[in-house]
Amino acid sequence: MLIPSLRKRHPPTHEPVPSFGPGRDLKFQDIEGLLETYLSKREIANIYRAYIFGYQAHAGQRRASGESYISHPVEVARILAGLHMDSKTISAAILHDVIEDTPTAKKQLAKGFGKEVAELVDGVSKLSKVSFTDQAEVQAESFRKMLMAMTRDIRVIMIKLADRLHNMRTLGVMREDKRKRIAKETLEIYAPIASRLGIQGFKHELEDLSFKAIHPKRYNALEMAVKHSRGHRKGLLKKIEHSIEKRMKQDGVTGKISSREKHLYGIYTKMKKKGLSFDEVFDVYAIRIVTDSIDSCYRILGVLHSLYSPIPGRFKDYIAIPKANGYQSLHTVLVSPYGVPIEAQIRTDQMDQIAEAGIAAHWLYKSGKVQKETSNWISGLLDLQKQAGNSKEFLENVKIDLFPEEVYVFTPKGEIIVLPRGSCPVDFAYAVHTDVGNTCVAARVNHHYVPLQTQLRNGNTIEITTDKKAIPDPGWLNFVSTAKARSSIRHHLKHLQRRKARKLGENLINKSLHTYALSLSTVDEKRMEALLKEINLKTRELLYEDVGLGNRMAPLVARQLAPLLDETASSDTTPSARNKGVRPLGIASDEGMVIHLAKCCRPIPGDRIQGIATAGRGIVIHRPECPNISEFRNRPERLIDVQWDTGPRNVFHVIIQINSVNRRGALATLASTFADAGCNIDHIDMDDRDGNTSSLEFLISIKDTKHLEKVLQKIREIDFVLDAERKCT
Repeated sequence: MLIPSLRKRHPPTHEPVPSFGPGRDLKFQDIEGLLETYLSKREIANIYRAYIFGYQAHAGQRRASGESYISHPVEVARILAGLHMDSKTISAAILHDVIEDTPTAKKQLAKGFGKEVAELVDGVSKLSKVSFTDQAEVQAESFRKMLMAMTRDIRVIMIKLADRLHNMRTLGVMREDKRKRIAKETLEIYAPIASRLGIQGFKHELEDLSFKAIHPKRYNALEMAVKHSRGHRKGLLKKIEHSIEKRMKQDGVTGKISSREKHLYGIYTKMKKKGLSFDEVFDVYAIRIVTDSIDSCYRILGVLHSLYSPIPGRFKDYIAIPKANGYQSLHTVLVSPYGVPIEAQIRTDQMDQIAEAGIAAHWLYKSGKVQKETSNWISGLLDLQKQAGNSKEFLENVKIDLFPEEVYVFTPKGEIIVLPRGSCPVDFAYAVHTDVGNTCVAARVNHHYVPLQTQLRNGNTIEITTDKKAIPDPGWLNFVSTAKARSSIRHHLKHLQRRKARKLGENLINKSLHTYALSLSTVDEKRMEALLKEINLKTRELLYEDVGLGNRMAPLVARQLAPLLDETASSDTTPSARNKGVRPLGIASDEGMVIHLAKCCRPIPGDRIQGIATAGRGIVIHRPECPNISEFRNRPERLIDVQWDTGPRNVFHVIIQINSVNRRGALATLASTFADAGCNIDHIDMDDRDGNTSSLEFLISIKDTKHLEKVLQKIREIDFVLDAERKCT
């Protein structure tokens, strides 16, 4: 119990201090005994002050269960005390809801309990007072804020995980729809974070509680099946443990042997993923051996392999190559004399503690070792934050990076790189360095060139070829697996788009200013500043970008920048006369950023073309006869004069529609003809009309209209072809 003088030293200000008689678990004395096992009396006194403050701040508030609200922060503190977290973390856990749910300000906490505790509480608090467009954005921004606070102090996420764990334990009082929403969020975000930080105890309980909330009937059925099977397994496990103990004693090694049981959600996911029955999943005996040293771990592995035959391919050495979250252990699967496999884990006492407590073991061992193991991931969060466009994108990237399975690959120098399973050479390149990823052009796996989308396997050695002039391909987003690769590609492309948009916008404004015999270099600077102030833009570069992206029309900007002209003179000047001598905007290719070739009419060099300024996309190029530009005839400010640039160009795509007589080998003949004409076929659609004729559509690559005419001529010369035309959808 706390000494009486302590209570006198910190009297309540609003209501009496709660009495400490026997009864419910809401009293501070319920966790005091746990705190006394590892904290000093002075530290416990500070935690008690936090308890009194929180009790008074939450006075009158109740949880959905009807309990006094203070019960929740006390239970959160109890969970963290079980991990031997420091006194400031325990104080912050008790106070973690006072900023969000009471009038208490952060400054008030800093004054009463110190800046460190106030920062921890603020990091956990949600952004309830900020205005957002929708609830999803609120949640994403709150999550972003919490993880950014975590990068400054890992204890923030420890408090949040304990908070979520207690909320999941008391989820039963919520409405069914709310229970399932919270459980789904827990499975998608909080359980994977616990896993990433190595806190397996939290991970397994969060997963099981979520499983129970989302699928209560399946949970209950599995729980009953496990209980039913448990009795039969106990006897066999005892025999196996006795045999191992006897052999270890003979070989002079010691270790504590215990059986372990798969958690329910793990059983459920394995059944679902592999299509197995309960008996097939549960009929595996699992043991753990904890010993005193790494040397003993390998000696015990030898004992097991001499006692029972190991199953090939099922041995994993996580001591030599730890997991990304710091987990270390030897894993092996053996064939028991009873006809069922034995899964064995062998580790030291410290490894066992780290396996259960993960990052929290930092406080148990007073060492930075465990914290260092997760530093790469935590520092990676900062990179994601810098490169993400908004909170939703940040949340999406973090979810992508919370993979439970990993693949271990090597650099040419033998350094190990840990990546999520399903990663490709591009993911590897970005893991090495962002600049390596951005300039990646080719990859070799085990000295053989492979496509960049090739999935990597454990033990692969990867070599990346770079080119300083290369830039990321937007198509990489379709197959990269890591959040760093995805966010870096998006970040680079966004900046590339902005640069191109600014250049395009500057050209369009200059072109429109020619109407008034002006250019951007001759526009009055005061008039430019006045315009920027009027449209609320800070720099002329942002104005160029807005015009280049189609969000603002260049003719209107030019009209605002030009000085007042004589109305009669300007009205007597036709648009064509005013534009005389102004060269149309040159188009070299589909740039994929701010200049796009329309997919409906697919213009190619040699076609007459018309540009349309489209908000957010820049300029979309159509053929004038395309029906999709008819609506812009009466909106001339959106029409941009464009022409094909001379010089080298990329290939372009057109759709060729062919009606032909059905004949064996017809498709092969057409494909051969396209190839002979210098075309690649990118896609084919076929429609069998009446059994005798077919309609085929080929999406082919082409250089220009002259090339297209030669291709059509060759196709029309084939005897079974009825007609062949270019198609405009």
